[in-house]
Amino acid sequence: VPAKTYDTGAYHEPGAIGILFKIVHAFLYLVQPNSFPQVIIYSLLNLFMPSSLWKYNFNLSLDLIKNVVLTLQAIYYEIGFIVSAALGLLFILLLPLVGLCFCMCRCCDNCGGEMHQRQKKNADCQRSCFATFLFVASLIIRQVVGVICAYAANQHLTNQVRGAKKLVNSNFKDLKTFLNDTPAQIDYLVSQYNTTKDKALSDLNSKYFYLKGVSNVSIRETKEALENVSVSVEVLQEGTERLHANLTDVKMHLSNTLSDSACSAAQAASTCNIIRNSLSQLNINANFSGLPGVNSQLAKVNDVLKIDLSSLVQKVSSIDSQYRQSNFFHNIKSVLESIGSNITTFTKMLPVQKIVADLMAYLTQSETYFQDYFPVVEQYDFYRWLGCLILCCMVVLILVFYYLGLLCGTCGYDKHASPTTRGCISNTGGNFLMAGVGFSFLFSWVLMIVVVLTFVTGGNVEKLVCEPFEDKNLFKILDTPYLLNQHWKNYLAGIILKNPNVNLTFEKVYSDCKENKGIYTSLHLEHLFNINELLNISTYTEDVTLRIEHIQINLSKIILLDEIGKENLLNFSSSGIDGIDFSAYLTEINKSVTKVDLLSFANDLEARADQLPKGALENALKGHANNIRMIHNQQVVPLEQAMSTLNQSIRLLKRTSSELTVKVKNVISAVNAAQNLINNNASQVIVQETKKYMDTIIGYFEQYTEWVKESIAMEVAACKPIANVVDTAVDIFLCSYIADSVNTFWFGLGGSSIFLIPAIIFAVKLSKYYRRMDTEDVYDDFENIPMKTTENGNNGYHKEHLYGIHNPVFT
Repeated sequence: VPAKTYDTGAYHEPGAIGILFKIVHAFLYLVQPNSFPQVIIYSLLNLFMPSSLWKYNFNLSLDLIKNVVLTLQAIYYEIGFIVSAALGLLFILLLPLVGLCFCMCRCCDNCGGEMHQRQKKNADCQRSCFATFLFVASLIIRQVVGVICAYAANQHLTNQVRGAKKLVNSNFKDLKTFLNDTPAQIDYLVSQYNTTKDKALSDLNSKYFYLKGVSNVSIRETKEALENVSVSVEVLQEGTERLHANLTDVKMHLSNTLSDSACSAAQAASTCNIIRNSLSQLNINANFSGLPGVNSQLAKVNDVLKIDLSSLVQKVSSIDSQYRQSNFFHNIKSVLESIGSNITTFTKMLPVQKIVADLMAYLTQSETYFQDYFPVVEQYDFYRWLGCLILCCMVVLILVFYYLGLLCGTCGYDKHASPTTRGCISNTGGNFLMAGVGFSFLFSWVLMIVVVLTFVTGGNVEKLVCEPFEDKNLFKILDTPYLLNQHWKNYLAGIILKNPNVNLTFEKVYSDCKENKGIYTSLHLEHLFNINELLNISTYTEDVTLRIEHIQINLSKIILLDEIGKENLLNFSSSGIDGIDFSAYLTEINKSVTKVDLLSFANDLEARADQLPKGALENALKGHANNIRMIHNQQVVPLEQAMSTLNQSIRLLKRTSSELTVKVKNVISAVNAAQNLINNNASQVIVQETKKYMDTIIGYFEQYTEWVKESIAMEVAACKPIANVVDTAVDIFLCSYIADSVNTFWFGLGGSSIFLIPAIIFAVKLSKYYRRMDTEDVYDDFENIPMKTTENGNNGYHKEHLYGIHNPVFT
């Protein structure tokens, strides 16, 4: 069956970002390791069906208990998402609150807000550790795992949306091809019935007897072979005589040319001697003059053909004529025409064209709608991309402050400077770190809100839609009896076949279309129109089978072959063909016409002439070379063709002579057996043979019907495009494009948000070592013993702007 190839490949390869997708899938498995909750979803759907709501009013207590149990089951299934979302909500509530309290606390010179730093021996070690932890644990992890991951997912989704138009157009094109090819495929199946019918009629018109081919055809073939042998031998004999004479003249003229005085010169003597020694090769090789003739055998065959064998054929034709005049032939032809008419009528009754036209109109309308609104989708996707980019920039802004803080603090830090005399660059680094802390408190709750919303949505889509779609558990929900319609066991069968009891399920239809089976098999359309009943040939042949048994043919007066005919065939077998000396013919045929190939000899002669000095001798030798070529083309080539014809005829005669006597005896035996059959039980045999013939005809149509059934089941209207549409919508668009990208985005953004907490701690701790302090510890000696100065009320603290002295620097 002619089938088109479809362009859509319903498979998405994400590329390098696929590694991130797999990591996110593994994380979701840790969050939600439970299997697909088919029973819970069925119960929830069944709970909100109208029939369930009506029953709920009369069974309040029982349904309340069931709802509580169902709710607990749903909570148990979603416990991973619930706990994670609760932690996210806690993060959203507490981190801004902690930030507010932290700011108020620092305003009161607490929580590190007091611009005083105690001197410790391990200060440098603590500063280095805080800087390292901030850089490694926060910045590197957040940047690589967080920002880059979120940005890559955001950009991947945008790229896929931009390329979605090509994929959707490919699906529309495949659906149109599917609709346009279906009527053509049905017409092709119908047209192939004519091939089967023509084969049956051809066998019906063929003769059951082949005696004509055994007699006249064999004799005439033998006669033609003998005539070809006679003519070919005559042509070869005359041709070889003429060729011998011409070659003799050439040798004589060449000898005269080589006798010229120019050959005596030193430069030409050796060349002339070589040419002179090769002249003996210019002679004929095959000799056909001694071959025996076949005129006597040909004369005997002609005598056999003078006797008329057509009477035998006429008698066979009379049997065939009586057979054809019976009603059997008419009945068979009527059955063949009836089957073809019924098939044509049935296909016209099918509303294929109307269905195709309606679906094509709907498809065109849908494609127009998609083309009109796809720019709107791209515009809203741009807004989404921009919003996600802003979220990434929030994290990047915090990172920039932390990076600048580390850069300025590290580069501007002077270990010889006291906390109150730190440089401007170092102080700026500390301010950058605190600015990063402030923006962390400002942005963290916004980031976490987005993370929680996308996590709950995208994670559940992955677990409740994408994974069940891949293992087909999602179809089992749709195929649950009485779920989508309380009165229908199978919803799809009720919609398409108007019979909800037929076992037609979404899963089976999708699987069949995925395997590119025909839509007749996928949708169980035999419940609408049964092809088996249409192609049941037994309903057409029952009457003909009864008529066969009543066939009456009178063959009592027919004599197939009289004694004269038999004697004629025997004379043909003794025509003397087997007495021909085939070996003598084949021996001469296998020889070449001349001892040397004249073209090679002429080329060699011309080449040697070129070796001679320019002059009359060179020109004369080249003229002889051209004359030899002409002899080859005009005489040798026709002789070779005649030898080929003679070869074929001799081999045919040889093959015929070896089998002729046996064949003639077999023919006579077959005629005698046929005559005996006609005289005794011809009618019964004809009925039996007719039944066999009828079985042969039926076999043709059984083969045709099986081919039609197989083609309709597997090839006609192969519904691969329908499965591709489902795969494109769910597996590619929803899961691969949207869900994977959204899940990867919240995974990266969530990681960045979580690492804000240790980053805040380390940044606050580290900023103390970079910022310029207002006060510092004062020591009375170099043994690091703090001095108590209670009279100034500073508890041992010294303010530089009051006393105007430098504190000692410890190294």
